[in-house]
Order: sequence, then structure tokens, then C-alpha cells
Amino acid sequence: MARSRLLSYTEKNTPIHRLSGITKLVFFLLWCITSAMTYDTRVLLVMIAVSFILFAVSKTKWRQVGGVFKFILLMMIINVIAIFLLSPYQGCDIYGSRTVIAHLFAGHDLTREELFYLFNVVIKYFTVTPAIFIFMVTTNPSEFAASLNMAGIPYTIAYSVSIALRYIPDVQDDYRRIHNAQEARGIEMSGKAKLMDRIRHTSAIIFPLLFSTMERIDVVSNAMELRGFGKKKKRTWYAHKKLTGSDYAALIFTVVFCAAALFFTFYDGSRFYNPFAG
Repeated sequence: MARSRLLSYTEKNTPIHRLSGITKLVFFLLWCITSAMTYDTRVLLVMIAVSFILFAVSKTKWRQVGGVFKFILLMMIINVIAIFLLSPYQGCDIYGSRTVIAHLFAGHDLTREELFYLFNVVIKYFTVTPAIFIFMVTTNPSEFAASLNMAGIPYTIAYSVSIALRYIPDVQDDYRRIHNAQEARGIEMSGKAKLMDRIRHTSAIIFPLLFSTMERIDVVSNAMELRGFGKKKKRTWYAHKKLTGSDYAALIFTVVFCAAALFFTFYDGSRFYNPFAG
């Protein structure tokens, strides 16, 4: 059985799939901006709950996003460790107190305030990550490009975005083929190999992957040039989807929710929820 492509559009009949691409883009942008601006734990937890509800409604399969999620999780762990090593008392400065739990090594005490701050950093990832997955796997690249063009974005830019989304699965397929070819030559790249060997062998895939990608770009650009792409100011779209009542309802919900979340965050003059005050 063929392996499922990661982060590729899958046609399904769900309320999320039926929304216009521009609606999902507005949701994605406002959701990310709200998550970036707030450090109120209560707001972030509500956003996580909403994100995972939408993730379930979209019927996204774990095999489509599992590999990418593991990579994001690794980046999150590295980020949290780096924050603690470089600024072990940032949470104390933010919340105005210091409650030491344990002494780790010189200049690095483990405090409740820093743990709480790092907890907020972690849950920020979980507010945005489902939104990324939902946007990628429920949005038809052609329909999304048409929506961008109808929203006023030049069709050359809109079409470039469409091509980028469309070729992400192809790049992933190239990576798998090169990976399998390396293993067929006796280069161990599975979990049986040492970590440093796996990193070194995997990094060797970058150059052939880059060359194959550049070759594909050259083929596509030549084909588009031969067809006169970009010479006219406008073009028609086969996959254009008009906004429906569901789109307007989703847009209203997004704007109201994000505005309420930011109001709740900043009503006391700070974007940090401080459980240590008083």
C-alpha cells in the first residue's frame, strides 16, 4: 500500500474542507497573531481546545502530520532548553518573584516562575501547530490561488503560492526515494544507527534533493513561459470558490474570538497571566 503523503491536500467532505481558501487563510493569520501576542495561560488553553476540536472536525489523519509534528516537537524542546540556558530567570523578571525549587548548576536555579513561563512557551506551539496542519491538508492549492487573486493579490503571486503548496508532497516523495536509494547502498539511516551517523547520512540527502528540486523548477518555469504566463493583467480561474454563509460565519467567529482573546489578555495592562501575584 502506498504511503500517505505528509501535509498534502486530501479531498474530504467536511465543514473545514468546504470553506473557501481565503477564509482559512484569514483564520490562520489571525490565529497565529493572537497566539504570538498573548501569554495569558487561560487564553492559550482555550485556543488549544478550539484548535484540536477543529483538527478533529477536519478528519485529518495522524499519518499525514505525524512526521512533521515530531520535527516541530523536537524544535520546541530545543527552543525551551535554549531559553532556560540563556535566560534562566526570565520568568522571574516577568512575574516579579523568585521561588527556587532546586539548584541545578552555577547561575541556573530551577524556579516555579521560569517553569510556568516555559510552560506557556510550550502551549503556544500547540495553539499554532494544529492550525498549520488544518490549513495545509484541507486547502486545495488551485482554489486557494483563485481565492487570493479574487482578494486582490496579483495572480502571478497567487499562482506561485499554489505551486509551492502543490509541490511540497513531490519534494517529500523525492526525499523518500533518495532515502531509500541510500539505504539500498548499505547506508544505515534507520533508528539502528547512531544519532550522529543518522544526522550525517541524512544531511547527505540535501544536495541531491536540492538538485532535483531545481530541475523541477526549471521544467515548470519553462512550461509557464512557453504558455505566455504573466503577459496579461488578468486571468480566469477554474477552481474559484465564492464565499458562502459558512465562510462569513467562520470569519465572524474568528474575528470576534481573536478580538475577545486579545482584550482579555491586555485588559489589565499586561499580556502575561501572573498566578504568583498577591
